[in-house]
Amino acid sequence: MAIQTKKLTKKYAAAVEKLEKDKLYSGADAMALVKSLSYVKFDESVDLAVRLGVDPRHADQMVRGSVVLPYGTGKKVRILVFAKGDKAEEAKTAGADIVGDDELVEEVRKGFMDFDKVVATPDMMASVGKLGKILGPRGLMPNPKIGTVTNNVSAVVSDLKSGMVEFRADKTGIVHVGIGRVSFSADKLLENMNTVVASLMRAKPASSKGQYVKGMAISSTMGPGLHLDSAQVISEL
Repeated sequence: MAIQTKKLTKKYAAAVEKLEKDKLYSGADAMALVKSLSYVKFDESVDLAVRLGVDPRHADQMVRGSVVLPYGTGKKVRILVFAKGDKAEEAKTAGADIVGDDELVEEVRKGFMDFDKVVATPDMMASVGKLGKILGPRGLMPNPKIGTVTNNVSAVVSDLKSGMVEFRADKTGIVHVGIGRVSFSADKLLENMNTVVASLMRAKPASSKGQYVKGMAISSTMGPGLHLDSAQVISEL
């Protein structure tokens, strides 16, 4: 294990050497570079981090939402839907992997967690609310603000399958979003990133004063971070 770690450290150091110190990269240059810096054998995810000038401790400055990436995330998503009757059938037809009502709520309460996303119809929330301590810490609790509490389950399941991602500012005001895989073309990664940034701009709280976007960076799972010229990225939206 020590030898493997040493090899990875050397490869990481070699990747860092390809970066220009203190340079702010354009979106296009950053996407091409993050692909070339990959040194592992698996298809790494590419993640965007955006530092916002908000204080999430204040409810009126929380930035949260969802957006459908044009080219998806490159990850297969298992979707669980809490619904009854016709809405349950609608969810199944749309491609939901697991569908159920109160019995499924009980299964999750007992430990079933073989899913990546959760959707619920409004009439199920009284029961689903009991799972707050289980789903909440994992970021899986359905929420109307991000569209996962809805009667339009068919559209939401379809969006999730095709690449809908959620975003939320953490306690330091940073939003982390996966925008694809290293195997994606640079153009697809760039378009996915621009879609996320545009959505973040639309989500700017009215109470946010001063500079809203304070910095952006991208990185692959194992690679070094590249700092972006956020002003340039925003100007090209």
